[in-house]
Amino acid sequence: MTTASRTGFDPLGSVRTPGEPDYDVLLWGTVFLDVIFTGMAEMPAAGEEVWAEGMGSSPGGIANLAVASSRLGLRTSLAAAFGDDVYADFCWTALADQERVDLSRSRRFEGWHSPVTMSMSVHHDRSMVTHGHPSPISASELIGTPPTCRAVMVDLGGDEHIGDADHPTWVDLAHEQGALVFGDVGWDPTGAWSPALLDQLRLCHAFMPNAREAMAYTRTETASDALYSLADRVPLAVVTNGSAGALAIDGTTGEEATVPALRVPALDPTGAGDVFGAGVVLGTLAGWPLADRLAFASLCSGLAVQHFGGSLSAPGWGDIGEWWHGVRDSSDRSSYHQSLRRRYAFLEELVPDIPLGAVHRAHATIARYADVADGPHADGAPPPASEAGPDTGSLTTPGATPTLDPHPAAPLEGDPS
Repeated sequence: MTTASRTGFDPLGSVRTPGEPDYDVLLWGTVFLDVIFTGMAEMPAAGEEVWAEGMGSSPGGIANLAVASSRLGLRTSLAAAFGDDVYADFCWTALADQERVDLSRSRRFEGWHSPVTMSMSVHHDRSMVTHGHPSPISASELIGTPPTCRAVMVDLGGDEHIGDADHPTWVDLAHEQGALVFGDVGWDPTGAWSPALLDQLRLCHAFMPNAREAMAYTRTETASDALYSLADRVPLAVVTNGSAGALAIDGTTGEEATVPALRVPALDPTGAGDVFGAGVVLGTLAGWPLADRLAFASLCSGLAVQHFGGSLSAPGWGDIGEWWHGVRDSSDRSSYHQSLRRRYAFLEELVPDIPLGAVHRAHATIARYADVADGPHADGAPPPASEAGPDTGSLTTPGATPTLDPHPAAPLEGDPS
């Protein structure tokens, strides 16, 4: 059975008990202001101006993962540095009030301006320009003793290496408290791809790289060979492989699964990997079969890339329910649709419990504070610099009607990363 939550649906209701952890997921990272341009036929040449058909703005960086997790009903806490400019005002308000992300471990710093990324989506992929500075203090300094949580999600390529008994980080402390550690990694611009990075997997429950990253770190030639290599080092190994789907091995259950990608038109792939990761974490915490976890994560990613806006394009349970009803009730009897119905039949047990007010994705634009929330700072006054985050309050989430067409289209190109 599932229960209601502040998102309108609690997918972990059946596993919650008295005295459970404070949060489902604890995150650390850099929050960017993302400005995303879509509908560009080509990138501008030197000295050239190109007009984009669409534009969205939203909190980015680690906010992609925080929003994706919260939209799925996970009680999410984010530790991050915020500046004292209007970009930080917008990001803080959007996360705390609109998206119900706990920011009690976050802090605002005077004189530190918000990192900004300009993202341009062309030919189903994206190019980005970023400006910013490192956080004024480290993650472990900011978080201190972490709150209890079911899971932490961490970039293994960050400044603090985990698993060093002589220098314990916030991740080590959370692990000692019983949290499952889900690791990820980004592209290595140096080209070194040091296998030593994988030594951190001894503290991880799961590792979720894309195929290029997995093959580079394991010195293998195929995604499947990389998966087998990683499965020797971590209980849950997941490799995303772009339009070929995703493959995984769960050593704790003895399951191995491969799931194809959905055929969807990709408008903006920003944050697709974060949405996929949040889906895997939810399915793992809920105890779902491995194939269902991969299928669910693939669905969440497929829903997200059809809308521009980075973090604010992440789907909620309202979007997921409407997609499943469209697939289930479609008159299309093609082999592809029959496969979708079989693959996602597990949603039938979840969707009937989703209330009408379940979360949908929100509009991706900088709005007046009164437009996005009725929470603790909805009067347009986010907390001042150096103030810790407030407890999140209630919210009227601005819903955007989902436009997912369950009929086949071009496969999603590129890795969700």
